[in-house]
Amino acid sequence: MASGWAPDGAVQDQIDSTIEDAVKRARHSLSRGNSAAVCQECGEPIPEARRLALPGVQLCLSCQAERDKKMSSHAGYNRRGSKDSQLR
Repeated sequence: MASGWAPDGAVQDQIDSTIEDAVKRARHSLSRGNSAAVCQECGEPIPEARRLALPGVQLCLSCQAERDKKMSSHAGYNRRGSKDSQLR
């Protein structure tokens, strides 16, 4: 099927690239190492259950929720490589 500027399979390539970027972002945000006893942002104690459940955790639940809210603004479509998107 002719699709203008885009080669066959371009839509799937775009979807795959978007998912790949989201996975990379999620893996990068995972904590590693020892868990902190107090939150790095607000200084409140991090509950032991949270430290045991998430090795390497550095933030309390409320600070992590705020950070996650900010990071959600990076979600979206990856339109790189699509000549059609460059023409619009």
